[in-house]
Amino acid sequence: MAKKTRSEARLHRHSRIRTKVFGNPEKPRLSVYRSLAEIYAQIIDDEKGITLVSSSSIDKEIKTKMKGLKKTEQAALVGKILAERAQAKQVTSVVFDRGGNKYNGRVKALADAARQAGLKF
Repeated sequence: MAKKTRSEARLHRHSRIRTKVFGNPEKPRLSVYRSLAEIYAQIIDDEKGITLVSSSSIDKEIKTKMKGLKKTEQAALVGKILAERAQAKQVTSVVFDRGGNKYNGRVKALADAARQAGLKF
């Protein structure tokens, strides 16, 4: 049997996680996608199939604050702004979906910053 590539293994882990993690209106899903250069996060209501709030390192209002920051610091800033936007829409608790990535580095920094800014998960 052929070995899986790194991206195939991540997608397999992600599908395994998604069988257990589901967002509803009371507790939507916070989904994180990490590319080599950027990080994206969105809060999704899976029952309606809509994105309630999103934030990423390429947002125009965040991009100016990103200069000179390391990737983990950028992820923390994205998490903080996502939590602020979520609270503006009365979203206080979420289910965390790490997207098949390990819970360390940028993913952990985003989650910790979102927790500190007031999101519960």
